[in-house]
Amino acid sequence: MRWVKFKLLSALVRRDFEARYKGSVLGRLWPVINQLSQLLIYTYVFAIVLQVKLSLKELSQDNPFTFGLWLFSGLVAWIAFSGGLGQAASSVVVQSTLVKKVVFPLVLLPLVPILSTFIESMFGLALLIVAVAILTGNLHPTLALLPLIWIPQLMFTAGFAYLAASLTVFIRDIPQAIGILLNLWFYLTPIVYPTNIIPEPVNAWILWLNPMATLVEVYRDLVLVGQIGHMGEWIGLSTTSFLLFWVGLLVYRRLSYSFADVL
Repeated sequence: MRWVKFKLLSALVRRDFEARYKGSVLGRLWPVINQLSQLLIYTYVFAIVLQVKLSLKELSQDNPFTFGLWLFSGLVAWIAFSGGLGQAASSVVVQSTLVKKVVFPLVLLPLVPILSTFIESMFGLALLIVAVAILTGNLHPTLALLPLIWIPQLMFTAGFAYLAASLTVFIRDIPQAIGILLNLWFYLTPIVYPTNIIPEPVNAWILWLNPMATLVEVYRDLVLVGQIGHMGEWIGLSTTSFLLFWVGLLVYRRLSYSFADVL
């Protein structure tokens, strides 16, 4: 039964991913083009126009691309989270025909946009890794640890998605509220600014209080710096993600019995 659900989920994710670019001339090249354009735009704006300087291991402060790559590494993690959550919130409502089919496993619906967005973000991550390799002349062995951060990332996103998708069936304002929440959350996360500019009393707690801050910093440690850092916060993120996933799944399953009646 689980293997059947896995095959069905794979088929749904593939269909959702292909539907995003169906009919376009460039087809599957669009994810690469979208991610590459963001990398070039952010690098140009912050490194060339604003001339923001940031010094990292093996990436000189005088290198105009350092800040752009640092910024983009945070955006890769954030876009996968916010994009997947934003679409998953309405996943049950927009697939009402599937909800009314008794044999369809409703637990898969919020996972489809999450996995599709995650796969798309991997194109950006690949471009980032190539850019870092070109600038530094090597590939960090810490890249092999990326799957260990992907697991809590997906569980954290899925936990929120299950809560949002189930509540949206009954309260249709949830997706709009999530949009506002994500805008605020973005600026509370050190994506466009480094953590060292945060006042000291808050600085010490920012990674513990904001799981996305930990996710962003771990991505930067593994891809840009080539070291394993923030281990305590990483373990905290994994624990929080696990708990959130099971709470969200529990709420979703209990409310799912009423989905067909409401829709």
